[in-house]
Amino acid sequence: MTRKLEDSYQHKGMRKQLVQQLRDKGITDENVLSAINNIPRHYFLDSAFDKIAYEDRAFPIGEGQTISQPYTVAYQSQLLNVKPSEKVLEIGTGSVYQASVLAEMGARVFTIERQKKLYDKHKDFVFRAKYPNIKFFYGDGFEGLPAYAPFDKVIITAAAPFIPPKLIDQMKTGGLMVIPVDSDGAQRMLRITKLPDGSLSEEAFDLFSFVPMLQGKNE
Repeated sequence: MTRKLEDSYQHKGMRKQLVQQLRDKGITDENVLSAINNIPRHYFLDSAFDKIAYEDRAFPIGEGQTISQPYTVAYQSQLLNVKPSEKVLEIGTGSVYQASVLAEMGARVFTIERQKKLYDKHKDFVFRAKYPNIKFFYGDGFEGLPAYAPFDKVIITAAAPFIPPKLIDQMKTGGLMVIPVDSDGAQRMLRITKLPDGSLSEEAFDLFSFVPMLQGKNE
């Protein structure tokens, strides 16, 4: 049975407080902050989390996966520097929260989930009508979506053991990839730019903690 979804004044007030916390932590992109302010995060969680959905932390969503901490979502989204109508490839759909933030910012999001049970849940995604600019795929994130390439931006929402070469191949010249790569027990957030000669420019940012990015599909 689907629970009744309500976005109350209390929820909106908690979102406003969350946005202020993100500002205080250094998020400056107004488009990112506006998207997070507009999206009811409690819709993406079990009703048991309703009162704490706007705390700045991750929560379990099943299949060993989590909905990322809002700060992490904002941080990656800010590094991605999304512009309206850009094609963004997301690896790791999870709860669809990160994809929704990008869609709210005007991106055309192509998102891949390797966990079949999570992917099947996406068929009932609460914002399917609001965000027709999100396209869902079941597959191996390391393979990407060559049939839909090239992409302006690529975002990986799991701990990558290395930078996947097939995803680099699917980026446009001048395109950006934001990816957390394993580094001494945590993940270093990297932003990769694909240069005109095919080489890569790499910027390193803060350390984070993500669930691992795994190869193949999980039935």
